[in-house]
Amino acid sequence: MNALTHSDQTGAMVFVVDDDAAVRLALDSLLRSVGWRVCAVASAAEFLLHERPATPACLILDVRLPGLSGLDLQRTLQDMQDRLPVIMITGHGDIPMSVRAMKGGAHDFLIKPFDEEDLLQAVADALAKDTQRRIAEHTQDATRDAYQRLTAREREVLELVLQGRLNKQIAATLNVSEITVKVHRRHLMQKMCVRSVAELARNMERLQNAVTGAALY
Repeated sequence: MNALTHSDQTGAMVFVVDDDAAVRLALDSLLRSVGWRVCAVASAAEFLLHERPATPACLILDVRLPGLSGLDLQRTLQDMQDRLPVIMITGHGDIPMSVRAMKGGAHDFLIKPFDEEDLLQAVADALAKDTQRRIAEHTQDATRDAYQRLTAREREVLELVLQGRLNKQIAATLNVSEITVKVHRRHLMQKMCVRSVAELARNMERLQNAVTGAALY
């Protein structure tokens, strides 16, 4: 596999929802053979009873299920704002169903019988996606917490730094000495755990995007 491999995903969990016991058994065996943990269940309702792990995870989901269908479960997860990557599988695939699944945010769509390597690659890619999401969310949380620890003056300096102002300009705007600005700037960079203005700007932009304009404090 040319994407993130199972060796990079220690502790990752793969959920499988398929009402065919033989398929569940086969997928459980295949996925465990490359080192992933597996939780295989027969229905959407049963899946919804399981808590999400603290490690990267993804869901292999059969489209046709008794009760709540795979597409219905996909919509339910969206309504719950559950960002678990979903790989849809079906033995009765058609173009409209595939389009609905992909428009619904499915990570991939495979038609049975699928090649084992294709499935493993899809799972590896989905777990890599979930890993990156978790890293991004951790960075956002850390940035938010650090921002809340800044003093009022440090926040003022931060905003002016992000506007591209030089220390001399910031000092004039705030009516303080340039040395004072340098002290505040050093402290805020340390608190925000960044080494450059570019990194500071990236983290703040990601946080602003995550909160979609909501106040940071």
